[in-house]
Amino acid sequence: MRGGSAAAPGDLAPGDLAPGEDAEAALSDDALVALFANGDERAARRLTARLGPRTFSVALRVLGDRDEAEDVAQEAMMRLWRMAPDWQPGQARVSTWLYRVTLNLCIDRKRRSRRAGALRLDDVPDPPDPGRSAPERMQDGARADALQSALMSLPERQRQAVVLRHIEELSNPEIAGIMEISVEAVESLTARGRRALAAALAGRRDELGYSDG
Repeated sequence: MRGGSAAAPGDLAPGDLAPGEDAEAALSDDALVALFANGDERAARRLTARLGPRTFSVALRVLGDRDEAEDVAQEAMMRLWRMAPDWQPGQARVSTWLYRVTLNLCIDRKRRSRRAGALRLDDVPDPPDPGRSAPERMQDGARADALQSALMSLPERQRQAVVLRHIEELSNPEIAGIMEISVEAVESLTARGRRALAAALAGRRDELGYSDG
């Protein structure tokens, strides 16, 4: 744990993080990073619960491998903790910074895997909804498999843009900041990615239970 003298937004101190769930949830990402930098472990737990699942989701969709995605998400969060004492509120959104780190870690991991000749393209479905029937869960799993397989067929930058726009539901300007490209480039990547996904899935509509009506 790194302590430090990093100033917290609004002169917050570690003791200002109330034990109640509502009080913690009301704090901004910037405030939680600053509190962590000042030694507050609860702030780290709150920010991990808030941003960790989103980080893992992006890594999973980009890499297509659960174990690899877990490693990337863990490393991204570790980098956030190391950066915390130097974080300057207002320079960027914490989530934007974390998405960028996650994508860069995914790119590095895929490059290493390609060099080693061991790139895995596992199709990993999302956890099924236990409230749905067995046939419905099977169909949901088939759809998730098909989507992940189609995503993995996209060029890397298209896949990143599509994941951020249509799965994470970020705005085009947010994605432009994360990927360090123009908004117009984001629009082009997502448009081409959507067309490619539609083409890849077009022949499986009946199999996956989609109807036009």
